[in-house]
Amino acid sequence: MVHAPARAAAGSPSIRINLYSDTQTRPTTAMKNAMMAAEVGDEQHGDDPTVDRLCDRMAQLLGKEAAIFLPSGTMCNVVALNTHCRAGDEVLAHETAHILTSEGGSHAAIAGVQINALRGPRGLFDADTLRAAIRARTRYAPPQTLLEIEQTANIGGGAIWPLATLGELTAIARSEGWATHMDGARLMNACIASGIKPADMCAGFDSVWLDFTKGLGAPLGAVLAGSHDFIGRAWRWKQRLGGSMRQAGICAAACLYALDHNVERLADDHANARSLAAGLRRLPGVDVEEPDTNLVFFDVVRAGTTAPALQAALRAEGIATSVLGGRMRACTHLDVSAPMIEETIAAIGRIIGR
Repeated sequence: MVHAPARAAAGSPSIRINLYSDTQTRPTTAMKNAMMAAEVGDEQHGDDPTVDRLCDRMAQLLGKEAAIFLPSGTMCNVVALNTHCRAGDEVLAHETAHILTSEGGSHAAIAGVQINALRGPRGLFDADTLRAAIRARTRYAPPQTLLEIEQTANIGGGAIWPLATLGELTAIARSEGWATHMDGARLMNACIASGIKPADMCAGFDSVWLDFTKGLGAPLGAVLAGSHDFIGRAWRWKQRLGGSMRQAGICAAACLYALDHNVERLADDHANARSLAAGLRRLPGVDVEEPDTNLVFFDVVRAGTTAPALQAALRAEGIATSVLGGRMRACTHLDVSAPMIEETIAAIGRIIGR
């Protein structure tokens, strides 16, 4: 779980370099202008043309029949699991998956499902691990009904699930009669870094969603896609959870703008993450994980300090980072420039030197 940013001491400067998360992005003036110009209607009644345009575009992008607009990625996961599963079912996912570590126990509280936490390096598991988790179908065992993966794996360091591995896992799920769900919070990061099209990346999954509030820079919103039947049933859960909206085209317009302007530029975030990792690696005692995408995890124990101490010292200099599982995490995004990366490396070097 990502800890809250360290509270700055009195007199500390405001945040000027925000590496805490790509959720910290601010909508640009051009994005806000697109929102102000949006044609709107009643989204809950299916009368908002901008929402409809976004959902149609996302269904095509992800290779699915239909899509639904929701306020957040967490709601996408909650809606999807409730649509796929019944109370008492078991979901198979990595032990560091967002649905297990960062959604407030919602799947136990609302869906009544349990999550079988599978292990594997960098937030990933392989086909052998999944096969070993298959339970005999008896009245003593919970029905296994859903395979879930998170692309990219956040706590795994923004790691990309290889397409071949996804194919093996979804083939096993199909053979067992399970549904499949992809948490695509940073799906476009994976696609830009790997060169794989979104529809190909999630081809084996019955449902998938994309978050617009991270590297794509929108202030809110996510889109969940699947078959016509799945989305039809998902609408009931959207209603139950309070996710049905009214003039939501204002928000959907930001997502459409993001699709037009903020996808290809994710490559810049990945380049900045590699530059940050390379610079940190030159500092004494800093152990850095090579990033696949825009998340840089590093350990400073050998440098003679702790992650919380370094986080607090950086915050005192106006640089926000996060601590996750005892490691430092720096997240690059559209509000972080190459000069900011160099400044952050220099600041960490100074702090460690002290």
